[in-house]
Amino acid sequence: MKKEISALGNQLNEQLLSFYRHLHQYPELSFEEKETAAFVTRILTREGIPFQEHIGGYGILARIEGKNPTSKIIGLRADMDALPIQEETGLSYQSCHDGVMHACGHDAHTACLLGCALLLNRLRHKLTGTVLLIFQPAEERHPGGARLMLQDGVFDTYRPELIIGQHVNAEVPCGSLAMGEGCIMASADEFHLVIRGKGGHGAMPYKLNDTVLAAAQTVVSLQQLVSRRHNPFIPAVITVGKFMAEGATNIIPDHVNLSGTLRCMDEKERKRLQQLIRETVQLTAQCYGCQCDIDMKDGYPSVINDPVITQKARAFAGELWGDEAILPIEKRMTAEDFGFFSATVPSTFYRLGIQSEATRQFGDQHTATFGIDERALKIGMETLSYLAVRFLEEP
Repeated sequence: MKKEISALGNQLNEQLLSFYRHLHQYPELSFEEKETAAFVTRILTREGIPFQEHIGGYGILARIEGKNPTSKIIGLRADMDALPIQEETGLSYQSCHDGVMHACGHDAHTACLLGCALLLNRLRHKLTGTVLLIFQPAEERHPGGARLMLQDGVFDTYRPELIIGQHVNAEVPCGSLAMGEGCIMASADEFHLVIRGKGGHGAMPYKLNDTVLAAAQTVVSLQQLVSRRHNPFIPAVITVGKFMAEGATNIIPDHVNLSGTLRCMDEKERKRLQQLIRETVQLTAQCYGCQCDIDMKDGYPSVINDPVITQKARAFAGELWGDEAILPIEKRMTAEDFGFFSATVPSTFYRLGIQSEATRQFGDQHTATFGIDERALKIGMETLSYLAVRFLEEP
């Protein structure tokens, strides 16, 4: 099967590249992936691959059915949305949409899964079971497309035994994959605070409630949660990235807005820190005669790789590319809404290397100059295809 996948990969490589360049040229933001979804469904329709659409927004669930389709079902996932960034790569297929860019690699993910769909469709007479192709919208924005697809019953009819996610990484060499077990990415919760008091003239703070001072102390108090009230053996980060006090040199405003993020690699500790944040911001504001309104909804859970599935995926990928090409994954405090899938179905999420001499001109992910070594696309397509085949063969 390795030889067949490699041969089909060679045959499909030009189409794969055209998929990627089209998607890169026409990016769409989270919850706006109408044309991206239409492009995916046109390809699936042309290839005779059955699918459901408009799941949790613009989500799509396609199926490659072999013999005895219900004997085993596995899922492969790709996200489709772009970021609000003005592209500055100068590529011939640079984004045509002002202020929107595929700066995280979701165009590569979608292209690889589309290529995988074509490849596996040509092998379906040799497969036993079903491969679900999950084209997911809105990974980049709360509440997360994975959550919405699950709420919309994406697996009500076809429930996978496992799900595999692939994500490009600018720090992994092209030709390599990074894999690892357990918790590999943090949860992510946003909090938005409004500290309210009686503003007025900055020369007479004793007559006022200093909202700016209360907000400044709130930032400090939040940092002390991690340093003094949190278990240091569990990774966690609290960051305030937005501080808006619209006063003047001699005016203390009636309210100050703060926004930030909580990241954690343990779900129990995450819930504890959420509660501590609520208590801390309210009590700190009260110390200065102010009040604090807090809006903090549940964000993305941690991404947790099932140990058994990940070990098998590592072994299968080693069969395809050689054990030396499989690197340990770097755990990160960044987040991914794939965590909703991994919390629902045993899963594994790995990194596809895109770094090479050819990418020296490009910047990191989430920057205006991000780009990939396009040779990684064929590797990603063949990896997804081979993992799907090997997992279907597993008893």
